[in-house]
Formats: sequence, C-alpha cells, structure tokens
Amino acid sequence: MSYLLELDRVSINFGGLQAVDEVSMRIEEGKIRALIGPNGAGKSTVFNLVTGIYKPTAGRILYQGQSIVGLGPHAITALGIARTFQNIRLFGRLTVLDNVKIGCHCRSRGGMWGAILRWPGVKREEAEITARALEALEIMELVDKRDEYARSLSYGEQRRLEIARALATRPRLLLLDEPAAGMNPQEKQVLMQMIRRIQDMGITIFLVEHDMKFVMSLSDRITVLDYGRRIAAGTPEEIQSDPAVIAAYLGQEVSYG
Repeated sequence: MSYLLELDRVSINFGGLQAVDEVSMRIEEGKIRALIGPNGAGKSTVFNLVTGIYKPTAGRILYQGQSIVGLGPHAITALGIARTFQNIRLFGRLTVLDNVKIGCHCRSRGGMWGAILRWPGVKREEAEITARALEALEIMELVDKRDEYARSLSYGEQRRLEIARALATRPRLLLLDEPAAGMNPQEKQVLMQMIRRIQDMGITIFLVEHDMKFVMSLSDRITVLDYGRRIAAGTPEEIQSDPAVIAAYLGQEVSYG
C-alpha cells in the first residue's frame, strides 16, 4: 500500500525539551487522520515539522514517497500540502476574496515585471486565480461575502475563510489545526459537513482538534500523542477504549458522546 504522508521515527528537541519523540505514522490518500492529545503533547509541533517550519533533529518525513525534510514552507505548499493555524491569520483590512487570492499565488508564474507591465499571460493567470479563489469560497459557503472585509466576518466565518485560502493552493493534503476552536455546536456541525465535502473532492485531511465529539464523528483513524510520544493509533472505536489514551486524559473532561 502506498501512503500520501509518512512520518518515520520523527523527533525534534528544543534545548533540553524533547517536543516530539520518535513519532511514526502513515496517512492513506483520501482519508481523514486526526492527531489528538493533551495540551503540550506535541500536536502542532508535528504540523510545523510536516510544513517545513521546523526541521526534525531525527527521522524522515516522506510525501508521495519523497523526502521533504529541509524544504521551506513555500516549497512544501507548492508540492500540494496546505495548512491552517490555531490562531487565525487573516488580513483583516483586505476583502474576503483578496485573502483567498493570496493563497493562490504560491503557484503563480508571473513575476514582478509581468504584474507591472500587465502582460497578457499575467492577465489570464490573474483571471484564473480569481476563479480558483471563488471556487474555494463556494466550497466554504462564503462566496456571497467575497467583497466584505475579512475583519467583518464572524469568528466561525473567519475560520472557514482560512480553510478556503488553504484550498485555493489546490492541495492534495490539507492540515487543519483546531479548525473548530471557538465555534458553537451549530457552526461545528456545518464545518464537519464542509470537511466531508473536501474529502469527497479527493483531498486527504490531517486534523488536530480538541473537541473529541468532533474528532470521533469525522476521523477514519486517530493517532494519540502524550509528552511528544505516540501512545496509541487506531479507529475511533479503538481509541475510545484504549487504556493508555484514557490514562493520558485522566483528570480532564473527556466526552465522546
């Protein structure tokens, strides 16, 4: 079986802190894989390793069978890996459409002089970028707000706008870092439907989320971290009954219902 993304005994330390310790996992194409664990378990660090923000001190990260260790975030995005962040990172004074168009430019071919001189090829590419951005907004049900400023959107809409911007890069692998954080139950239900729609488009999803009901309802498989180490992996049903997972969450309110 071939895997879209493989982490092979990946580790990283910051001074004396071992943030990720020999973590391995394989993500099948077209699936939704969740990464969960208590606060400080190393989940976002794993995302930063996959997207080139950090370089591992040991181990391999393979995308479509090829190592991506040492590549920068821009190069990794161009390969087909996109992500969102825990904290919303939008340009509040730009329109919704312009925020998404920014995500398209990682694949643009026109350079500075082409933009200044408005060469025909650049004009065609700009039209393509606009169409792609509108398509992403349609998926996230924000196309009717395309001319509004990003800062005017509700919190849940801003979360969805971040996902739209990531989709505009045309990824094969989409990393979502706590996409449901701060949303109310109705917003979470809508987001879940949208993520399923993205999966139906053939995009593989790698998800970090603290809402266990959200995770258990959505994921095909789940990997659990604790203190930077993988302590469990399996289906949602297997994870819910795993003693190591229950122990890791002991003292915290955990609800899968």
